Amino acid sequence: MIFFLLEILAIEGCVAMEHFYCKTKIVSGAGSVAYLKELKSRRLLLVADPYFEKDGTAERLLALSGAEQVARFYKVEPDPTVALAAEGTALVKEFQPDTVVALGGGSAMDCAKAMVFFAGLQVRLVAIPTTSGSGSEVTDFSVLTHKKVKHPLVDEKICPDVAILDSDLLKKLPKGLIADTGFDVLSHAMEAFVAKNASPITDALAKEAFSVAYRALPASYGGNLEVRGKVHGAATMAGMAFTRAGLGLCHAMAHSLGALLHLPHGRLNAILLPAVMDCNSHFCADRYAALARAAGITGASDTVAVRNLRNGLVRLRRELGLPQTLKEAGIDPRQVRFHAGEIVTATLADACSQTNPSPVEDFMVRRILEEVCGGV
Repeated sequence: MIFFLLEILAIEGCVAMEHFYCKTKIVSGAGSVAYLKELKSRRLLLVADPYFEKDGTAERLLALSGAEQVARFYKVEPDPTVALAAEGTALVKEFQPDTVVALGGGSAMDCAKAMVFFAGLQVRLVAIPTTSGSGSEVTDFSVLTHKKVKHPLVDEKICPDVAILDSDLLKKLPKGLIADTGFDVLSHAMEAFVAKNASPITDALAKEAFSVAYRALPASYGGNLEVRGKVHGAATMAGMAFTRAGLGLCHAMAHSLGALLHLPHGRLNAILLPAVMDCNSHFCADRYAALARAAGITGASDTVAVRNLRNGLVRLRRELGLPQTLKEAGIDPRQVRFHAGEIVTATLADACSQTNPSPVEDFMVRRILEEVCGGV
């Protein structure tokens, strides 16, 4: 268990306390899934994407766990719905596991976290991420979709007890998935660094996560297996940062657009992030500049450093084969404009907007939408 409590004495005799807490035990390294055996589970429920059932990984981990009885929930899909979580919750209540293991990307972990939360049982939750992006293995967040709206569930109870970061599970990652999830890491770290609830501890985590991911993503995308463990760790650090510091407008808009357009979350972040930077830089240019310099992006002034950071993200987006606009991602701009009112309403209501460094207003969301649509 990792536990930090930072207390800072404020002026005029008042006491202001900044809390940083992460209950998750992190086990990392090649072959670290062997730690499942050490948990000595009696009744284990595995929640996973159907892909891992087909390729044998799920059953291999079940055998490795040594659990006396096992149950399986292999129905996870992208952007898990409230209905899917409810179905899984019924299984948790019926099977009464002592351990629930989530195997997969953010969708698998979000679904498992919601299942455990709504079941209301004392269950050990173990997260084994197979992508490097969501950070869900160490966060208090679970995002569920209902009627084309994404709803973040936020509660300390859903933070996993154990996260297993096994780099061996990353060897077959498709290039597109590396790109999508990689920009999720970058956006988590950047938004946490400038968020309203940022603290010295979240700053340190966010800065290191951004720097590592920014430098290592091109090599990982190019097939260098040695750096994938580094990006995996960066994703977890970014998750630890944003679950305490908060996120911002980029994620609020990605949630609202993702529920409507069904594009991968990280891809939406990649499209949105430079435009969101432009809106926020009037309020936190010094913070963006500090993040840029930590990642080796220089600038004689803060203004130049921020500009170079933005340009660097655009270049990296192109290098990773990601679309520059929603139109390039296959979305008709007319569809976005038609639903602009819904998108704005959902964005303003999203919890991530509350910790954005600048106040989020209707006109800002509409301006960013117009910029990222692309074309007619």
